[in-house]
Amino acid sequence: MNPEDRWTYRFHRDDKAWVRDPKVFVDMGRAMSDGSPALLKTRQYLRREQAEGMWKDLVRKGWKQVPAVWGPDAEL
Repeated sequence: MNPEDRWTYRFHRDDKAWVRDPKVFVDMGRAMSDGSPALLKTRQYLRREQAEGMWKDLVRKGWKQVPAVWGPDAEL
């Protein structure tokens, strides 16, 4: 999560392609304060190595790891 504007990236693997060609969905969005579903802005489909590089770059830029804001792992 970007601490300045609360935009969040969600990294989750594509289970259908993981064994043969590991790929990751990278969603960008923001949780809504009124409890409605998250606002999803973009989705990328990246190879695992690209997603890991993106993750490391975000952390270097000051983004913070937070519990899931949306999706099946999010707390309701």
